[in-house]
Amino acid sequence: MNSRRDFLQKLTASAFALPFLPLQDLAAEKNTVPDGPVLRVAIMGLGSYGTRVAEAMKDCTRAKLVGVISGTPSKITDWQNKYGIPAKNCYNYENFDQVKNNPDIEAIYVITPNALHHDQVIRVAKAGKHAICEKPMALNAKEGQEMVDACKKANVKLLVGYRMHFEPKTLEIIRMRKAGELGRIRFFQGLCGFRSGDPNQWRLNKQLAGGGSLMDIGIYAINGSRYMIGEEPVWVTAQETKTDAVKFKQGVDETIQFQLGFPSGAVASCLSTYNMNNLDRFFLDGDSGFAELYPSTGYGPIKGRTHKGELTQPHKTHQTVQMDEMAAIIFDGKQPEVPIDGEEAVRDLKIIDAIYAAAGSGKKGELKL
Repeated sequence: MNSRRDFLQKLTASAFALPFLPLQDLAAEKNTVPDGPVLRVAIMGLGSYGTRVAEAMKDCTRAKLVGVISGTPSKITDWQNKYGIPAKNCYNYENFDQVKNNPDIEAIYVITPNALHHDQVIRVAKAGKHAICEKPMALNAKEGQEMVDACKKANVKLLVGYRMHFEPKTLEIIRMRKAGELGRIRFFQGLCGFRSGDPNQWRLNKQLAGGGSLMDIGIYAINGSRYMIGEEPVWVTAQETKTDAVKFKQGVDETIQFQLGFPSGAVASCLSTYNMNNLDRFFLDGDSGFAELYPSTGYGPIKGRTHKGELTQPHKTHQTVQMDEMAAIIFDGKQPEVPIDGEEAVRDLKIIDAIYAAAGSGKKGELKL
């Protein structure tokens, strides 16, 4: 491409570019009144999860999809037609730094393979836009800290797609634990896994994913152990099991079991796998009661029960709630019950680093978060 103009002309040859909608029209479209400013978001990475976020944002009151960034021109054209994206808000991976000159876009949601997050988020920060990044935020804690530092230097927010931090049943268990209704917490179990399909997918490519199941589904058990117990772990042990070395090549973990110890004496026993189905369960045990979520981290509806009975909080589309809450964090300074900032993600990455090290060495490792 010789220029951004040439690129955009090719993209819009068969697409009708809708004019940018003023903020006051966004609420009129939905017959609702937003509680404050509307966050104008561009999605980077138009795959299956990017599509899920885009669909969920149709029901947001404080967040609006206004731009796209993709390496596939045909996807951009499709999204222009489907979501009414103006041509001036469309970019590719080479030229999206030019978003710094586009006041229509306030935040960019990075939904690309793990290995790309680091450089892309830093570029977003340098463009002066708030960064939202999928999890795990980076390949390791060092990369994650560099992303945090870059966003602080640019005076922009760095938020991470921890959608479960806003899920009603999850929040009810956290409330019960904080209120002492479970008594002293003794044990947490997190089981996260499914049988992966296409052996050629990027999630099974170490260069793009940074690992295997732990860098995908395992992040839920890691993060969940922390917000369910309400403490930061101080030690870790881990064991890796591999039954298919062809599909799960070196550096791509098939199954990892890991254990975390907490200052109070509570322990967590977790499993992350790409080779077992029906694993999506959290269990929290205390001296005075218990709480269970099954399914615990899927797209919903989440189901749960405690020693007091079934959890009945209504299901809300996770990504819709997440994006509205992120707007409140950015514009209103709202503090979520469980953090979703870059520092929170770095703590998870430190645990991931330690799990891989413990699985490799067979030794118990110390954690300092």
